[in-house]
Amino acid sequence: MDAMGTVAGQAEWRGGFEERVLAGYRAAGCSEPLARAMLERAVKGIEDWTVATDGTGWIAVGVAEENGALVGRIHDLTVPQGRRWAERWCAERGAERVEVRLTGGAGAEAFADCPVRRQNRMRAAAEHPALPAGLTVRPLTEEEYPGWYAAEEAGYIADIVRAGALTPEQAKAKSDEDFAHHLPQGYLTPGHGFYVMEAEGLVVGTGWVKHGFLPGVTFGCSLEVHEEHRGKGYGRAAMAVGEWATRHGGDEVMMFNVFGGNEVAMALYDSTGFAVLDEYRSIDL
Repeated sequence: MDAMGTVAGQAEWRGGFEERVLAGYRAAGCSEPLARAMLERAVKGIEDWTVATDGTGWIAVGVAEENGALVGRIHDLTVPQGRRWAERWCAERGAERVEVRLTGGAGAEAFADCPVRRQNRMRAAAEHPALPAGLTVRPLTEEEYPGWYAAEEAGYIADIVRAGALTPEQAKAKSDEDFAHHLPQGYLTPGHGFYVMEAEGLVVGTGWVKHGFLPGVTFGCSLEVHEEHRGKGYGRAAMAVGEWATRHGGDEVMMFNVFGGNEVAMALYDSTGFAVLDEYRSIDL
């Protein structure tokens, strides 16, 4: 990788990079408006990325502070055997770990040794989704919200830690920041729906969605089956509730994140046709 050299401008590289990202989103089933909205999110901060080439391909890298630690990011890698150069570049600038985003699963073979930290998945919701027999859904009440919030935050922190992405202290800081950002008005935050799933007179799970997250997209912030009710088929039922909520909110596509280390959930999403839009992997340097 000694032949690698950084370039002063991004013009020659950027067009091809954006087309590769768009192709990944289209292949995963995104409509053109959604693919372009996803691209806009993917290139946030692109002006600060460093681009390098050896004449055969491209590498785009950057370093940023996240939860009190410097994190290197490989934004693009089309140079054969270029990962070592990218990791060294990040390490020289103080990064403690390096993260890569794989769009539509492309390039996973180059990072097979890097654990999956999280995935962003999507699927078009059924036009007329039906709730499973024996399951009812009702709105979460304002009185139930504080207890729901405490349980939701604890579960979110546990998911991040299990994925191996952050320490418990860093995960708590991220959780505080994320919940404050997404629910600035708590229960009354516009565009959000909170649900309770009941079966046989018992609360078996909860749902939290954000309508209009992207063009035609409802984001499933959380579709949670309580631990004591898992293994009874309610996981698939929760996904049906998510589709129902998506259509109920006027959207066509359901999207959500899943953290690494949750193989049971990932297998469920594979079997129910939720495509991987973005996969994030990272490794300590």
